[in-house]
Amino acid sequence: MENYLLAIDAGTGSGRAVLFDLHGRQISVGQEEWQHLAEPGVDNSMGFDFDNDWPLLCRCIKQAIQNANISSQQIIAISATSMREGIVVFDKDGQEIWAVANVDARASKQVMALKESSPDIEYRDYQQSGQTFALGALPRLLWLKEHHPELYDQVHSVAMLSDWVLAKLSGVIATDPSNAGTTGIFSLATRNWVPEMAKEVGLNPEIFPPVVETGTKIGEVTAQAASESGLNTGTAVVMGGGDVQLGAAGLGVVNLGDIAVLGGSFWQQVVNIDAKMPPPEDMSIRVNPHVITGLSQAEGITFFSGLVMHWFVDAFCHLEKQLAQERGINVYAYMEELAQQVPVGSYDILPIFSDAMHYDHWYHAAPSFINLSLDAGKSNPACLFRSLQENACIVSAINLQSIQVFSKPNTDTAGSAAASKPSEAEQVIVFAGGASKGFLWPQILADVTGKKVKIPKVKEATSLGCAMAAGVGVGIYASIKQAADSIVSWEKEYQPNMDNYVKYQALKEKWIQVYEQQLKLVDKGLTNSMWQAPGL
Repeated sequence: MENYLLAIDAGTGSGRAVLFDLHGRQISVGQEEWQHLAEPGVDNSMGFDFDNDWPLLCRCIKQAIQNANISSQQIIAISATSMREGIVVFDKDGQEIWAVANVDARASKQVMALKESSPDIEYRDYQQSGQTFALGALPRLLWLKEHHPELYDQVHSVAMLSDWVLAKLSGVIATDPSNAGTTGIFSLATRNWVPEMAKEVGLNPEIFPPVVETGTKIGEVTAQAASESGLNTGTAVVMGGGDVQLGAAGLGVVNLGDIAVLGGSFWQQVVNIDAKMPPPEDMSIRVNPHVITGLSQAEGITFFSGLVMHWFVDAFCHLEKQLAQERGINVYAYMEELAQQVPVGSYDILPIFSDAMHYDHWYHAAPSFINLSLDAGKSNPACLFRSLQENACIVSAINLQSIQVFSKPNTDTAGSAAASKPSEAEQVIVFAGGASKGFLWPQILADVTGKKVKIPKVKEATSLGCAMAAGVGVGIYASIKQAADSIVSWEKEYQPNMDNYVKYQALKEKWIQVYEQQLKLVDKGLTNSMWQAPGL
């Protein structure tokens, strides 16, 4: 009887249960979209609906088992991953009482109050945690204390969304460094909570659960969870982690200096750095604990790249959707065919959506396209589509360049580990997520960055990394790194066209200057920012 591993992913847009065999092959999936609802009367709030989302995940689990036509007894271990930054608070009985999703921005006033309370408090916390207050847990917990004191008084522990999934399965509340690190109440160096940060701002310093490394068995599926989910009582429940870090593991990005671009709803650009390296002095880049001990990840984020592409196709490509449907192909594949005929630079169209990452003072200009031509042949949907693809790659390249500048000391200070770090010229970008499934976007990424781009066979890297963690917890793999080295395989490689690289360098410099001017329109109140961090 063959055995399987189950990964549960509490994502931004959906809940998923993905079944893998012990060789890392995806067998089946159960998935349902979900919504994060605003709290009535609370601006910029994004609650996590745990009352409805747990039954939804149970349906996903049952669907994955049914689609695979297996018995739940064949699942030997389960782990979970989730969008990061989202938090769940529990009472003393382990019942969830309040939760928010990742980009919940209700705590703007609390962010400002924290900064006003001490001019250097955010900088001091950032130097330990690699996080700013913008999406951190401290201001959100302060908001809860101020607006719902009756709930705050019941808070016994705080954990992440993936931890909540595991708690629902096993009854055990614990967390891991990769996800808990995004709260900002955490130390990169010790891979543990820093309760003093909470105490300093008037929060209870005793609400932080045990920290265990990803891949550690923490419990077993309870009888109640089994009856709700269709799983087998006693199945091993294993600590998971943050979606980006487990996604990196699922891409084989487990060594010092490895680079990945994860092209989903948001795009993340991650580079593995030595865990001993402190975050940059200018607070420009986020730094998170990796799921691999001894490593952290410097991270750039591009907001809404995938969502913007969905919006564009839904809003402006009605005819193209119809033509793609008539040919029996995906509309994005059809759009890439059209966009391939558009010259490099898309006739100088400059999309204004996400800015490059400025982690300490981060906001975006109003969404727009600059340099549209009155020649319809130079501003049709194919041209705009390609310009969006190019722009996502340009912003990724800017973020990677920022990381490169700050992480170069690795070659001098990280000792023997740094000796194996590839030189800048040798570096390869691993590209995954929905954006990597086409043929044009990966080539544009190679051309914009001037680096070789590799596409893994398994595109659902986060779920695969989560399944690896489950396997480590029951001894199938010796470690996550060993699992990645043995499982991850490659589908395609794209070599950069260096002539295109030169053209994109010029386009990148122009875009930076234009975006700066667009931000000034937001500053003057003439246009509305696409998104801005709480407290700005």
